[in-house]
Amino acid sequence: MDTKRWLFLGFSAVVLVVLVIVFFRGGGGEKIKAPAELLPEAPHPVEETPKETRLVTLFFPSEEDSLLHPEVREIKTSPSLVDGAKQVVHELLKGSTQGYLSPFPAETKLRQLFVTRDGLAYVDFSRELADYHPSGSSAELATVYSVVNSLAFNFKAIKKVFILVEGQERETLGGHINLSQAFLPLYSLNAQ
Repeated sequence: MDTKRWLFLGFSAVVLVVLVIVFFRGGGGEKIKAPAELLPEAPHPVEETPKETRLVTLFFPSEEDSLLHPEVREIKTSPSLVDGAKQVVHELLKGSTQGYLSPFPAETKLRQLFVTRDGLAYVDFSRELADYHPSGSSAELATVYSVVNSLAFNFKAIKKVFILVEGQERETLGGHINLSQAFLPLYSLNAQ
Protein backbone atom coordinates (compact mmCIF):
# COMPACT_ATOMS: atom_id res chain seq x y z
CA MET A 1 0.00 0.00 0.00
CA ASP A 2 1.10 3.50 -0.67
CA THR A 3 1.58 6.22 1.92
CA LYS A 4 -1.66 8.06 1.14
CA ARG A 5 -3.75 4.97 1.86
CA TRP A 6 -1.93 4.33 5.16
CA LEU A 7 -2.50 7.94 6.20
CA PHE A 8 -6.19 7.74 5.24
CA LEU A 9 -6.66 4.45 7.16
CA GLY A 10 -4.80 5.85 10.18
CA PHE A 11 -6.88 9.03 10.18
CA SER A 12 -10.11 7.01 9.80
CA ALA A 13 -9.12 4.78 12.72
CA VAL A 14 -8.44 7.80 14.96
CA VAL A 15 -11.81 9.36 14.05
CA LEU A 16 -13.56 6.05 14.74
CA VAL A 17 -11.91 5.73 18.16
CA VAL A 18 -12.89 9.31 19.08
CA LEU A 19 -16.50 8.71 18.00
CA VAL A 20 -16.70 5.49 20.03
CA ILE A 21 -15.35 7.27 23.13
CA VAL A 22 -17.78 10.17 22.70
CA PHE A 23 -20.70 7.81 22.13
CA PHE A 24 -20.07 5.66 25.19
CA ARG A 25 -18.82 8.33 27.61
CA GLY A 26 -20.47 11.51 26.34
CA GLY A 27 -24.03 10.62 27.34
CA GLY A 28 -23.09 10.32 31.00
CA GLY A 29 -26.55 9.52 32.34
CA GLU A 30 -28.29 12.29 30.43
CA LYS A 31 -32.03 11.78 30.45
CA ILE A 32 -34.26 12.18 27.46
CA LYS A 33 -36.11 15.47 27.62
CA ALA A 34 -39.53 16.39 26.30
CA PRO A 35 -39.54 18.81 23.35
CA ALA A 36 -38.60 22.23 24.68
CA GLU A 37 -41.04 24.15 22.53
CA LEU A 38 -44.29 23.28 24.30
CA LEU A 39 -45.02 23.83 27.95
CA PRO A 40 -46.04 20.57 29.61
CA GLU A 41 -49.51 20.33 31.03
CA ALA A 42 -49.68 19.75 34.76
CA PRO A 43 -50.62 16.20 35.71
CA HIS A 44 -54.24 15.82 36.68
CA PRO A 45 -54.78 14.75 40.29
CA VAL A 46 -56.32 11.34 40.89
CA GLU A 47 -58.67 12.63 43.58
CA GLU A 48 -60.81 15.65 42.84
CA THR A 49 -60.12 18.14 45.60
CA PRO A 50 -61.79 21.51 45.97
CA LYS A 51 -59.80 23.98 43.94
CA GLU A 52 -59.24 27.62 44.55
CA THR A 53 -60.55 30.03 41.98
CA ARG A 54 -59.22 33.17 40.41
CA LEU A 55 -60.81 36.06 38.59
CA VAL A 56 -60.11 36.60 34.91
CA THR A 57 -61.19 39.37 32.56
CA LEU A 58 -62.74 38.45 29.23
CA PHE A 59 -63.32 40.90 26.38
CA PHE A 60 -66.56 40.88 24.36
CA PRO A 61 -67.77 43.05 21.47
CA SER A 62 -70.80 45.32 21.92
CA GLU A 63 -73.57 46.54 19.63
CA GLU A 64 -73.01 50.07 20.97
CA ASP A 65 -69.46 50.62 19.68
CA SER A 66 -66.48 48.90 18.08
CA LEU A 67 -64.69 48.27 21.39
CA LEU A 68 -64.20 45.10 23.42
CA HIS A 69 -65.87 45.32 26.82
CA PRO A 70 -64.46 43.64 29.93
CA GLU A 71 -66.40 41.02 31.82
CA VAL A 72 -64.98 39.36 34.94
CA ARG A 73 -65.36 35.61 35.41
CA GLU A 74 -64.23 33.10 37.96
CA ILE A 75 -62.19 30.08 36.83
CA LYS A 76 -60.45 27.28 38.72
CA THR A 77 -56.86 28.00 39.64
CA SER A 78 -54.49 25.68 37.83
CA PRO A 79 -50.72 25.28 38.05
CA SER A 80 -50.75 24.79 34.28
CA LEU A 81 -50.72 27.85 32.01
CA VAL A 82 -52.32 25.75 29.26
CA ASP A 83 -55.21 24.62 31.49
CA GLY A 84 -55.87 28.17 32.62
CA ALA A 85 -55.78 29.49 29.05
CA LYS A 86 -58.19 26.75 27.94
CA GLN A 87 -60.59 27.78 30.70
CA VAL A 88 -60.49 31.40 29.51
CA VAL A 89 -61.27 30.38 25.92
CA HIS A 90 -64.10 28.10 27.11
CA GLU A 91 -65.57 31.02 29.04
CA LEU A 92 -65.35 33.22 25.93
CA LEU A 93 -67.15 30.52 23.94
CA LYS A 94 -69.99 30.47 26.49
CA GLY A 95 -70.68 34.09 25.62
CA SER A 96 -71.37 37.17 27.69
CA THR A 97 -73.46 37.18 30.84
CA GLN A 98 -73.85 40.96 30.67
CA GLY A 99 -75.52 41.31 27.29
CA TYR A 100 -72.47 41.79 25.09
CA LEU A 101 -72.17 40.04 21.74
CA SER A 102 -70.49 36.68 21.35
CA PRO A 103 -67.42 36.89 19.13
CA PHE A 104 -68.02 33.30 17.95
CA PRO A 105 -70.72 31.38 16.09
CA ALA A 106 -72.74 29.34 18.61
CA GLU A 107 -71.43 25.96 17.38
CA THR A 108 -67.73 26.85 17.70
CA LYS A 109 -65.61 24.60 19.92
CA LEU A 110 -62.05 24.81 21.19
CA ARG A 111 -60.17 21.85 19.74
CA GLN A 112 -56.76 22.42 21.32
CA LEU A 113 -54.51 25.05 22.83
CA PHE A 114 -50.72 25.00 23.09
CA VAL A 115 -48.25 27.55 24.43
CA THR A 116 -44.59 27.60 23.44
CA ARG A 117 -41.86 28.51 25.88
CA ASP A 118 -41.40 31.88 24.20
CA GLY A 119 -45.04 32.83 24.83
CA LEU A 120 -46.75 31.99 21.54
CA ALA A 121 -50.20 30.49 22.09
CA TYR A 122 -51.74 28.37 19.35
CA VAL A 123 -55.53 28.31 19.70
CA ASP A 124 -57.23 25.74 17.48
CA PHE A 125 -60.98 26.12 16.89
CA SER A 126 -63.48 23.84 15.19
CA ARG A 127 -64.50 24.48 11.56
CA GLU A 128 -67.70 26.23 12.67
CA LEU A 129 -65.65 29.31 13.48
CA ALA A 130 -64.97 29.85 9.79
CA ASP A 131 -68.06 28.17 8.32
CA TYR A 132 -70.61 30.26 10.26
CA HIS A 133 -68.64 33.40 11.03
CA PRO A 134 -70.57 36.61 10.27
CA SER A 135 -69.07 38.60 7.45
CA GLY A 136 -67.36 41.93 7.91
CA SER A 137 -63.98 43.19 9.01
CA SER A 138 -65.24 44.43 12.40
CA ALA A 139 -66.72 40.98 13.20
CA GLU A 140 -63.41 39.31 12.35
CA LEU A 141 -61.46 41.91 14.32
CA ALA A 142 -63.72 41.36 17.34
CA THR A 143 -63.26 37.58 17.17
CA VAL A 144 -59.48 37.70 16.84
CA TYR A 145 -58.86 40.31 19.52
CA SER A 146 -61.42 38.92 21.92
CA VAL A 147 -59.23 35.81 22.09
CA VAL A 148 -55.84 37.57 21.87
CA ASN A 149 -56.59 40.30 24.43
CA SER A 150 -58.31 37.93 26.87
CA LEU A 151 -55.38 35.48 26.87
CA ALA A 152 -52.59 38.06 26.98
CA PHE A 153 -54.35 40.20 29.61
CA ASN A 154 -54.83 37.27 32.01
CA PHE A 155 -51.58 35.38 31.38
CA LYS A 156 -48.47 37.54 31.20
CA ALA A 157 -46.51 34.55 29.81
CA ILE A 158 -48.64 34.68 26.63
CA LYS A 159 -47.12 37.30 24.34
CA LYS A 160 -48.72 36.43 20.98
CA VAL A 161 -51.64 34.31 19.78
CA PHE A 162 -51.92 32.29 16.58
CA ILE A 163 -55.43 31.23 15.56
CA LEU A 164 -55.99 27.91 13.77
CA VAL A 165 -59.15 26.29 12.40
CA GLU A 166 -59.29 22.47 12.43
CA GLY A 167 -55.55 22.40 13.11
CA GLN A 168 -54.75 24.38 9.97
CA GLU A 169 -53.67 27.90 9.20
CA ARG A 170 -56.25 29.96 7.34
CA GLU A 171 -55.77 33.11 5.36
CA THR A 172 -58.85 34.73 6.92
CA LEU A 173 -62.15 33.89 8.59
CA GLY A 174 -64.23 35.80 6.08
CA GLY A 175 -61.83 37.63 3.80
CA HIS A 176 -60.65 40.51 5.97
CA ILE A 177 -58.15 39.82 8.78
CA ASN A 178 -54.95 37.97 7.82
CA LEU A 179 -54.72 34.88 10.06
CA SER A 180 -51.38 33.66 8.71
CA GLN A 181 -49.53 35.51 11.47
CA ALA A 182 -49.45 35.57 15.24
CA PHE A 183 -51.24 38.50 16.88
CA LEU A 184 -49.90 40.76 19.60
CA PRO A 185 -52.55 42.07 22.01
CA LEU A 186 -54.15 45.35 20.97
CA TYR A 187 -55.43 46.82 24.23
CA SER A 188 -56.51 50.04 22.50
CA LEU A 189 -59.55 48.02 21.33
CA ASN A 190 -60.60 47.46 24.97
CA ALA A 191 -63.22 49.78 26.47
CA GLN A 192 -62.03 51.62 29.57
